[in-house]
Amino acid sequence: MEIKGKFDHFNINVTDLERSIDFYGRALGLHEKGRQKAEDGSFELVFLGDGESNFHLELTWLRDKEGAYELGDNESHLCIRVAGDYDAVREYHRANGWVCFENHEMGLYFINDPDDYWIEVLPLKR
Repeated sequence: MEIKGKFDHFNINVTDLERSIDFYGRALGLHEKGRQKAEDGSFELVFLGDGESNFHLELTWLRDKEGAYELGDNESHLCIRVAGDYDAVREYHRANGWVCFENHEMGLYFINDPDDYWIEVLPLKR
């Protein structure tokens, strides 16, 4: 049997939903495409999209979560390709204090979101 999968979404848990929505909008141009709230208020999901693909970033907020999430040594990350002047985008990210790692040899860098998830940023065309 051959199975053909298609990416749908990637989930991260966040401590402050509105702060994360603001970050992903300002830093990467992602916008809310949908929202789901538990009837009892125990969780809220917000789906962000880029307006071009069907892929979504799902932000999950859990009411009863206390403190920051422990990300450990997990090096998984989201990668976003940005259009336009890549160096100008990097300077914008740097000016906002979001750049957390740069690899000049590979020509890439990472920004971190309010919960310290790392996002690799690459130019649209490379």
